[in-house]
Amino acid sequence: MISLRNVEKYFQHGPTKTYVLRRVDLDIREGEFVSIMGPSGAGKSTLLHLLGMHDTAWTGEYRFLEHPIQSLNKKDRSEIYKKYIGFVFQSYHLIDSLTVYENLDIPLSYRNIRKSERESIVCDTLDRFNIVAKKDLYPNQLSGGQQQLVAIARATIANPKIILADEPTGNLHSSQGKEIMDLFKQLNDQGVTIVQVTHNEKNAEYGTRVIQMEDGWISKS
Repeated sequence: MISLRNVEKYFQHGPTKTYVLRRVDLDIREGEFVSIMGPSGAGKSTLLHLLGMHDTAWTGEYRFLEHPIQSLNKKDRSEIYKKYIGFVFQSYHLIDSLTVYENLDIPLSYRNIRKSERESIVCDTLDRFNIVAKKDLYPNQLSGGQQQLVAIARATIANPKIILADEPTGNLHSSQGKEIMDLFKQLNDQGVTIVQVTHNEKNAEYGTRVIQMEDGWISKS
């Protein structure tokens, strides 16, 4: 599903290059549940955002479902992202000017889904995440934990082929966190590929494989 070959990313400071990813070779098969772990500054989130096509300033080869991502223009990358990828951001990235309901509708609006069907999917998702009472509220009216629940609901609502999650339970209390990880496991059992960045050993145990990173290098995959 995903293949990275000799992927590198660095920042230029005068004549000096500071690398955040070094010679990354990685294969992720469809249906895997992969956890990326390592100390702060290891390059975990950078790698995840590269996989999510948010970052284009890198070198090397990235193939996603046989699409050569490094060769595609911004529009084509965006189409692939919208069609196949759900992303859970560490800082939520909800749209402040939209209600919870409208935030959930956004990923569905990118697809050829009738309005009545979209309404049904959004209502089912609100119910599934126990946030029906929050549907008309705006993100700034929610707690951090509630915003994270909405963000995860938004990432999963359009049945993506892969979910990329950056510390998905970092702002949730332990019981909410367990609910989210159980949901990810359920989605993975249904065939959804999941790649998460986590510091949490318990969360990592939900996965089928752990990738360890250190100083921009993959030390174990």
